[in-house]
Amino acid sequence: MSNLSLRGIDPATFADLKVRASNDGGSVNALVLRLIDQGLGRKPGKPVRQRHADLDALAGSWSQEEAADFEQATAPFAEVDAGLWK
Repeated sequence: MSNLSLRGIDPATFADLKVRASNDGGSVNALVLRLIDQGLGRKPGKPVRQRHADLDALAGSWSQEEAADFEQATAPFAEVDAGLWK
């Protein structure tokens, strides 16, 4: 295997590489090797996982009783008022 040194990488780009490598659970070196292979068309890129700042942290956190209470409280929303559709 050969070695390669990259010069002239601005601090913001390097910081982004470190964050992405950390999110992927690997090293910056492994990330750069993978990006080079993808860029050269040797390996297809894996789907990019996107993080969302939404309610994912709450998913699955209700008890059975809380879920039943919610279902009961929101059940009227599923009823169609026929008078509104005339």
